[in-house]
Formats: sequence, structure tokens, C-alpha cells
Amino acid sequence: MIKKHPLSALIGAVSVCLLSACQPAPETGAVVSSPEPAEQHALLPEFKDRLNIYKEVELTADLSHLSENQKEMLAVLIDASVIMDDLFWQQAYGPDKEALISAIKDEKVRKFAEINYGPWDRLDGDKAFLSHVEAKSHGAQFYPADMDKAEFESWQQTGKDGLYSIVERNNGELTLTPYSEKYKVQLQRAAGLLKQAALLADNEEFANYLNMRAEALLSDDYQASDFAWMDMKTNPIELVYGPIETYEDQLFGYRAAFESYVLIKDLQWSERLAKYAQFLPELQRGLPVPEQYKQETPGANADLNAYDVIYYAGHSNAGSKTIAINLPNDEEVQLSKGTRRLQLKNAMRAKFDHILVPIAEQLIVPEQRQNITFNAFFANTMFHEVAHGLGIKNTINDKGTVRQALKEHASALEEGKADVLGLYMIQQLLEKGEITEGVLQDYYTTFMAGIFRSVRFGASSAHGKANMVRFNYFKEQGAFSRNAQGQYSVDMAKMQNAVSNLSELILTLQGNGDYAGVAKLVAEKGIIDDALQADLDRLSEANIPVDITFTQGKKVLGL
Repeated sequence: MIKKHPLSALIGAVSVCLLSACQPAPETGAVVSSPEPAEQHALLPEFKDRLNIYKEVELTADLSHLSENQKEMLAVLIDASVIMDDLFWQQAYGPDKEALISAIKDEKVRKFAEINYGPWDRLDGDKAFLSHVEAKSHGAQFYPADMDKAEFESWQQTGKDGLYSIVERNNGELTLTPYSEKYKVQLQRAAGLLKQAALLADNEEFANYLNMRAEALLSDDYQASDFAWMDMKTNPIELVYGPIETYEDQLFGYRAAFESYVLIKDLQWSERLAKYAQFLPELQRGLPVPEQYKQETPGANADLNAYDVIYYAGHSNAGSKTIAINLPNDEEVQLSKGTRRLQLKNAMRAKFDHILVPIAEQLIVPEQRQNITFNAFFANTMFHEVAHGLGIKNTINDKGTVRQALKEHASALEEGKADVLGLYMIQQLLEKGEITEGVLQDYYTTFMAGIFRSVRFGASSAHGKANMVRFNYFKEQGAFSRNAQGQYSVDMAKMQNAVSNLSELILTLQGNGDYAGVAKLVAEKGIIDDALQADLDRLSEANIPVDITFTQGKKVLGL
């Protein structure tokens, strides 16, 4: 996901500090202690210019075509999403959210802490921005603060690398606690709200999914509801809900974080996108990599749809905002059914207008600025998500799934793969005449501007790591050049070669489950040099926001 992104891990064996010059943090990290009642958290002076890096956008959509039942259901889904938000606070920071927020006197600083779901700047290497705060744990709140990697790896416990449990310490011993037990009260309330929404749903498939997802919250078994989610084709309202992405676990990349999106389908745009998924098997066969790395057949019945998002909660709302989603993550479901790709058009448009266009005016040579288009931005984002379905999900040398073999590096490398294979797909489909809007230079130049946008997210996210590695790789390959004014131009031929070469490298690392090779790639290329930092500083001086944040909720929507 663009986040994922989600674009929130290329790779993590090297510490986050190495990638982003963040303050030193132990491998286990440290849990923030609850502030004393009289103690106030103050903003550290070096962060005074960070408070305005988010452009506030009202999150709305046209609901006039929905029935009264559907509008009532949306209100219930938003209430259920608030529970995901509370649970993510616990996973990211701990149980003392209110103590933290109440100990911050300044309103703008409080808002910044709320955007970051804690006292660490997610777009600046997770540096602590408040006084009286220790370094963020790489394992967030999924593991004991005093546990290191060696202890975990020597622990003989079945299911210790599961998605839906946390590791705790009981009488000195590590123990495994399922989410359904750890968060029982909240998940029971969430399940009840999903079942209430199901009673209001006009669409039978959507009602079935809501009921199955409710049961999954209480059993920690999400696969059946993932299959049900894949079977939904005609529902005008969409919900992405539960523990899903593993980016927050930067220690191992095992644990899933709670999140929610409430979405309205854009039928007109969705119709434009419907045809592309059928090309996945053909594009898989043509990947620039030896046969053993493309032996799996991606599901061709996956669908592409455009949505207006009306509510973000939890992980999806933390720091940089996702503008496209590719789910489910379950490899068995992917190989059987493919994935669904959800393009969040209104959020995407906000980032294009308020961030990407101003960046291009600063950093792209004047003669290539006409190649920056919303159609290209939308397509680059969309094909990033489609490209998650290409490549390989299981290693070729019996190391298990790629996700298991690459551990905390898996998410970031997967984001890097989706970036470059998305460009590969666009090139192929333009040549076939299946894409008729614009020329390849539009997509490459818009992609280049998009790198600057995403690199500003920092090294603590998978997408940020992926972007830094790709930027430096493309630079070495001569895919772009920088003039004396600090403006960049794309070399079309060299960009095509760079896309092919980086695609082969990433697919090979994934297929081999090459943990050490990924770490080496990040150590060598996951850095921001002085020239690039100076260019990024120019964007800050021009007051170009780094990302967006939302005014959202039932009141905004008139529900």
C-alpha cells in the first residue's frame, strides 16, 4: 500500500538512525514513562519549524446518492473506526495517551502529537520532539522494552512471529498474548458495531463481510473475512478495518497494527480502471528476471476501484496519509484471488494540488514541468498498488515466504518493488496502447517529482526508505541530472534502463530471501546526501507542506 504506503519499510536491518540521522535508540527502544501529573512536556527548540509541515484538509465526499440506511451505516462505521484509533494509540505509544496530551500546554504542539500518535516525529526518523521523552522503541508496544532480538530469536514459542499477538513479560519470562485477549473489551465493542452496521447494509456481500470481520476480531482468524472481502464487487460503501499493516513493528515487521478507512466508491473513475488487472499474468511473464523468480501466477480477477475516503483511523492516519491501498496481505488469499487496489482519489488530489505541483515548481526544470499531471500521478499511484501483485511471494530456496525471510526489511523492499514495477507496467501498457492518456515522459517526470515528495517522509517509514534507495540508485544510473540551479531533469532512455535493472535486483533479493543483501542495499543507498538535503530544505523554506492532515468525522459529513 502507498503508504503506503501506505510508499513504511525498504528495509530495516540497518537501524533507523543510520538512515535518517535520528537520535540514538537502542534496538529494543524504550517505552515512554507516564509523565508526572505536574510535569509539562515542552516542544524541543529544534522542532519549532516542524509544526506546520501538515496541510489541513477537510475530508468530505458527495453522499447525496446514498440511502438513509447507508448514511446511518456510515455513522456506525465511523464510531467503530474510533475504536481502531484508540487501539493503535496503545500499540504505538502505550495506554497513557490522555496523560501525554494533557501534559502538553501548547495547542499546536498537542495537535502535532495527535497527528504523530505520540511524541515522536514520524516524518523525521521518529525523533522525540518533546522534553522528558525517551527514544521510541523499534518494536513500539508489541514487545517488552527490555527484550532484545537475541532473546526473542532464542525463545522457543510456537507462533511467536504471528501477526495478531503481542509479546509480554510475565515473572521474567516472555509470554504471547493474542490481540483478542489483550484488547478484549474494545474488540467486543468494535465487533458489536460492525454487526450493527451489517443490519443497515443494503448490499448482501458487504453485510456478510462486516459480520465475518466482526467474528475475526474476536478469534484472531482473519483469512475467511479476507476471502469475503475479495468477493465484494458491487458495494458502494467500503470499509478497510482491523489489524492489517506491519510497518509499526520496526523490530521484526511481524505484528499488525489496527487501522480503518471508511470509503465511498467513485463509480465513474472505477469503470476507467477495471480493465487493467487482467494484464497481470501477461506482465508477470515479461518481468526482467530469470524464470524461477516469476514462477507464481498472480490472480487475474483482482479489481481496481477509485474511492473518496471519508474517515481515516489508527495506523492509516498516523503521520503521512495513505492515498492507495493494496490488500489483503495474506499470501494464500493473494495467490488464490489476487488483491484489491483502492485508489483514494480525494486524498490523492489534495496531495497533488498542495504538495506535488509546488515541489515541481521548485525542483523540476521548467521545460519538463508540463509533464507533471494529475492523470500521471493517479496512474503512478495506482500501478504501484497493482504491482504488489507481481513478482514472488515465496522464496525459491525454502526460506518460507518473502515476508518471513526478510523480517523487518520485507515491507520496505516490497514498497520499492511496487514503485519500480509500477513504472514497468505503465511502460508496457503504453506500448500496447492500453493506456491512452499522456506520454511516458509524463509518468517518469511526475514520478521524479513524487520521489521528492515521499523522501520528505523520512527514514522511519517503509515508503521513505524505499524512496531514498531508489533515488540514489537512479542517480548512479544517470536516470536524472541536476543543474546548477538545483533543478532536476529526467533522461528517458537511462530511466528505462534504471527501472529494469532495479526491478531485477529487488525481485532477486526477494526470491532469495536475502536478508543480508537487503541490509547492504539500504546501508549503501538509504542515505540523503548534502545536495539532496539542501534541495529538501528549499522546499521547507518555500513553506511547501510535507503531507496532509484531516478535519474529519460525522459532523464534517453532516451525519
